[in-house]
Amino acid sequence: MKEEYDLIIVGGGISGASLLYTVANFTDIESVALIEKEEEIAAINSHHTNNSQTLHFGDIETNYTLEKAETVKQGAEMVAGYLEENDPDREMHSKRSKMVLAVGDEEVAKLEDRYDEEGFGDLFPKLRAIDREEIAEIEPNVVKGREPHKDMLALQTPDGYTVDYGEVAQSFVDDVRDEDGVDVYTGTAVESINETEDEFLVETEAGWFSADSTVVAAGSHSLQIAKKMGYGENKSLLPVAGSFFEANRQLLNGKVYTLQMKKLPFAAVHGDAEVHDGNLTRFGPTAKVVPMLERGNISTASDFYDVFELNLNSFLSYGNILADRILFPYVLKNLVYDVPAVGKRAFLPHVQKVVPTVELEDIERAKGYGGVRPQIVNTETKSLDMGEAKIHGDGIIFNITPSPGASTCLQNAKKDTQQVLEFLGDDYEFAEEEFEAATIENFPREHDQDTDPVPAED
Repeated sequence: MKEEYDLIIVGGGISGASLLYTVANFTDIESVALIEKEEEIAAINSHHTNNSQTLHFGDIETNYTLEKAETVKQGAEMVAGYLEENDPDREMHSKRSKMVLAVGDEEVAKLEDRYDEEGFGDLFPKLRAIDREEIAEIEPNVVKGREPHKDMLALQTPDGYTVDYGEVAQSFVDDVRDEDGVDVYTGTAVESINETEDEFLVETEAGWFSADSTVVAAGSHSLQIAKKMGYGENKSLLPVAGSFFEANRQLLNGKVYTLQMKKLPFAAVHGDAEVHDGNLTRFGPTAKVVPMLERGNISTASDFYDVFELNLNSFLSYGNILADRILFPYVLKNLVYDVPAVGKRAFLPHVQKVVPTVELEDIERAKGYGGVRPQIVNTETKSLDMGEAKIHGDGIIFNITPSPGASTCLQNAKKDTQQVLEFLGDDYEFAEEEFEAATIENFPREHDQDTDPVPAED
């Protein structure tokens, strides 16, 4: 077993895998190891059952500012370009229409303003404002059953990428794992990371590893590791578990989002065709606060308390956040959605906002679907920190919840690669032009309809 590396990456989800791919292919770093605690790559939040499978560009996500959309757009185009080049048979992704839907005068006015006045129409050349008639042509079930004279508007684009991020992460790893100087360890849990004057010593179940630099890309566990090393003392986590409901027949041809509620950090309810089964339509997510770092893994409850730390600032921060007059009722309401029999009845109006003709017997709880999305809590300001959470040390990076992490994984990998080379000194180079040629330059720029439409059932 080789134990000494220039770089060690902790975590084999989409973030860690994309960094491994970037470093191994486009730098002259001589040795890099990826260490993953699960037996498989991308077995937790990057697994296709544990996220919404959406490649977020910022075009139909109405909780994004124009500034954030500009950044996310570039990151998403990197992933889309990689998929266009490496997945021509669309085994890891599908490409369909997607839209954000406004119903009623108030919502329509907001969406018109976003498109025309706020600059989203200029930022996204493929994004079109379409009326009720064209919505019905693309998504007939979205219009069927609505009041005939109610105003409707949608912002629609053909760039609706539905992605199996677990498969993408695996492809990143498979692309480089046979290269000289690259080692991948799965089923190897990291127990501690110790910082010395010259290196980082990583203790695992399989023994000790050392590295000149380290990137911890272990999701929620990144903050747990950071705190044990003395970093991130002013941060905590609010773990939010998302769930989905599903219809046992195809109701949508692509993705249909609803408008985001103000002040909510969680995604608006949307309907999606599942990446590997176009005949299945998922609706969600719900959002409930849970005291664990991984969905369904009760052993991570103790990991959560490592992060929470049971101190006064944490309690005051949680109290301040959850006391919000919009957030608190939302959190309570979402608890109901998990109650058997009652849950789907309570969630049905959200589904009907997307597909009005859906009835109670048409939907069921999507068993086994849903992951944990930790929201960063700033215990100094006692508020949620929205967006990317990254902690830098001297030679080490902790990626906690870059948001949206999967969509911007290659963009994040590019930034981390640049930082790692700064850690290592002037002896290494990053072939950024080659990196862009392999990713963002493959993103289709023309306004085309390269999608996978499948007729929806009436």
